[in-house]
Amino acid sequence: MFSPCWSRLSCVALSSRGGLRTLSLFSSSGSSNWSKVVSDAEKIVGYPTSFMSLRCLLSDELSNVAMHLRKLVGTQHPLLNTARGFVYDSKNNLQMRGLVVLLLSKAAGPSHAASDLLAQDMVSGIYPSQRNLAEITELIHTAFLVHRGIVNLKEWTVSDGPLKDMQFGNKMAVLSGDFLLANACTGLSQLNNTKVVELISSAIGDLVQGIYYENSHNTEENGGIDMAAWEEQTFLSHGALLAKSCQAAMELAKHDKESQRLAYKYGKHLSLGHKLNSDLQPFVKSRVGEPLSFSLSAAPVVFHRQIIGRETWHHQLQQAKTLRNQLDYSKLLAAVKSEKGVSTAMDLCCYHGNKALEAIQAFPSSEARSALENIASAVTKF
Repeated sequence: MFSPCWSRLSCVALSSRGGLRTLSLFSSSGSSNWSKVVSDAEKIVGYPTSFMSLRCLLSDELSNVAMHLRKLVGTQHPLLNTARGFVYDSKNNLQMRGLVVLLLSKAAGPSHAASDLLAQDMVSGIYPSQRNLAEITELIHTAFLVHRGIVNLKEWTVSDGPLKDMQFGNKMAVLSGDFLLANACTGLSQLNNTKVVELISSAIGDLVQGIYYENSHNTEENGGIDMAAWEEQTFLSHGALLAKSCQAAMELAKHDKESQRLAYKYGKHLSLGHKLNSDLQPFVKSRVGEPLSFSLSAAPVVFHRQIIGRETWHHQLQQAKTLRNQLDYSKLLAAVKSEKGVSTAMDLCCYHGNKALEAIQAFPSSEARSALENIASAVTKF
C-alpha cells in the first residue's frame, strides 16, 4: 500500500517556523549496518515491505491524485516534498511499521487457540489477515504524513510563494490524506475482527490527539512542555499506531492477552526509542559547515529547558536570534550541548531500546525474533 518509509535513513521536513518539524530523522552515517538489519528482516517476512505500496500506487484514484500534484511542481508547498519522498528517495528502503508487524506475527507463530485459522493459509509463517493489517498500518501512517503537509496560511508570507499555490496544495493534502485514510478504514472493516477495529480506531484517535498537542504546545513563546508531557505526546503521535498494530497482529492469530501485552510493549518502546534517536541526530551528528536546524520540541531541547529553567531558556532563545529575528541554530545547539539534555535523552533512548528487547524475549527463539532484537538495538546506536 501507498506509504513512505519509516527508516533511520529518511527525513521529510514540513515546517520551518520554530524549528523544522521532522517526520523521521536519521542520518545516513552508519547506513550500511542499518540497511543490513533491514535487508535481513525483509527476507524473513517473505518479500520487501516496499512492495506493500504497489496496489495503491497502481490504482486509478491515486493516479488522479498524482496528476493534480503535478500542478504543484515549481511551488514551495511541503506536500510536494512529501510526495517526492514517497515515489523516489534513494535513501529510503522500507516501511518500518509494516515490517515490525510482520516480524512480530512470524515470531509469535500460530496460536493453539486458532483452530478456525488454517495453517496452510500462512505465507512465510504469517496469516493473510496479518499482512493486510501491516498494509493498513502503513496506509494510516501515510495519510497522517500527508495531512501534516498542510500549511498554516495565517503564517504565510510572500517568501513562501504565491498564496494560490499554498491554498491548492492544502486542498490536495486534505483530499489525498482523506482518500488514503478511507481506504485504510475499508481494509480494516474487511478483517472482520471487532477488537482489531477498536484497537486501530483508537490509534487513529491517538494520532489526532498527539498532533493537536504538538501544534498547540510547541511554540517559541511558551515555556514548552516537560519531559513527562513530551513522552505522553510522543507516544500518542508516534507510538500508539505501532503499539496497537502489534497487539492487533496477536489478536488476529488469537494469541492470549499476555502475548498481546508484550507485543504492545515492544511496539511502544521501539517507537519511543526511535523518536528519541531521531531527535538526537542533529546533536550527535552535526558537522561544521552543514545546514543546521532542529525542532524546539526535540527531546534534548525539552530536557535542557527543564534542567536550566524557563527564564534561562528564554534568555538563551533571545541570544540565539539574529537581527532578522530568526534563530541561529548553531548558537542554540551549543547552548543545549553545554548541559546534560543530550546525554539524558541518550540514556532514555537506551532505556526504551532495552525495554523493547525485554518484551520480545518471551517469544520463541527464531530468525524473526532475532530481527526484532536487531531493530531494537539499532535505534540505540548514534
